[in-house]
Amino acid sequence: MPRFEYIALDARGAESRGIIEASDQNAVVSQLRQSGYFPTSVELEGLGPKQGKGKAKTVKSIVPSTTGGKRGPGFMQRSTVKSKTLMIFTRQLATLIDAGLPLLKGLSVLAKQEKDLVLKDSINSMADSVQGGSTFSESMGQHPKIFNRLYVSMVKAGEIGGVLELVLNRLAEFQEKAQKIKNKVKSAMTYPVVVLCIAMIIMFFLLTFIVPKFAKIFEDMLGEGAQLPWLTLKVMATSDFLKSMWFPPNLYYTLVGAAVLYAGWWALRNTDKGKSGLDRFALRMPIFGDILRKGAISRFSRTLGTLVTSGVPILQALNITKETAGNIVLSDAISKVHDAVKEGESIVAPLEACGVFPPMVISMVDVGEETGQLPEMLLKVAEVYDDEVDNAVESLTSLLEPIMIVVLAVIVGTIVIALFLPLIEIIKRMQNGGPGAG
Repeated sequence: MPRFEYIALDARGAESRGIIEASDQNAVVSQLRQSGYFPTSVELEGLGPKQGKGKAKTVKSIVPSTTGGKRGPGFMQRSTVKSKTLMIFTRQLATLIDAGLPLLKGLSVLAKQEKDLVLKDSINSMADSVQGGSTFSESMGQHPKIFNRLYVSMVKAGEIGGVLELVLNRLAEFQEKAQKIKNKVKSAMTYPVVVLCIAMIIMFFLLTFIVPKFAKIFEDMLGEGAQLPWLTLKVMATSDFLKSMWFPPNLYYTLVGAAVLYAGWWALRNTDKGKSGLDRFALRMPIFGDILRKGAISRFSRTLGTLVTSGVPILQALNITKETAGNIVLSDAISKVHDAVKEGESIVAPLEACGVFPPMVISMVDVGEETGQLPEMLLKVAEVYDDEVDNAVESLTSLLEPIMIVVLAVIVGTIVIALFLPLIEIIKRMQNGGPGAG
């Protein structure tokens, strides 16, 4: 029976080497997986990677390639695809493979029907790579702007374990739930944003077109220098300010000021301290901070749970989760969790120390770790907080709708009252036959 040299990672990411007697490379992979290892290389004994190329099966590192493929989109062309498009591709590919269609044939079928040109080119490129002997995850690694580390690592784990269709289904479910939450937030915020935009347009129109006409009427009928009500004077001053902003030199000052503010914001977001401060402030904002916090907890739990359930080693899964956290406060906490797990410690203490996770989440993670059901418990946490985000968004929407209506009424009402106060004085003068009546 042939002997095979292997390199594998244990659950903590430590490398292990050895020799196994088996009928073929697939049998070696199966034995290692049953023993709790994640093989990264399986070679015939005595054949190195160079000598054994094309003769022995090599399961390369789970860490994906960070270099783009040669056939990627050219300069100044779109190189990414929409999350919804990628979600549909994942679901369709999982369905085809689950139905028994070979991977290469499935890619060819999807490439023919794909309407997104960027994804179509990428699928064709991946099909060529697979046909040339590369693994599916290696071919995905050549398109990092489309398939992130989370995607590639899960596919690699599915290939090694021989459960690619199961992993693709999990990926599709992961993307669908993330898209569902995103769509709910967008649809919930549409009404308040529309009302705010309408309020701004109405206010701008009244102040720049209507108020100046009334100012001319007041000057003609009450005389130049007539004492106007305080509210009217403030509204007219605001109108003059807005009108002056659209003409030189104030227009230049406005543009320069906007550019300076944008540059300052960009510089702040691109420094570690600035980004950390902004992310901390975002999590502490009233109402919105709670939604952001719950969304971050849901994303962390679902990402880590999905990766570990799919067979990705815990240390690598934590690194990937850190990159997709979306908040530097949470990323720092995950880094501390990674270091703690690497030293053989619990993941509970670092999560609790960061101050982002509520006690319920800490308790559920603690129970999952003690019972050996951490992935399942993380996915339950994600489901709970998905519902929490839904409820928080609905509450925010129901709160914002009346607030926006009241704000719109106050703005318009203030302008109307400011314009009618002088009209009352004009009517009184006309009735008394005083100055300004004729």
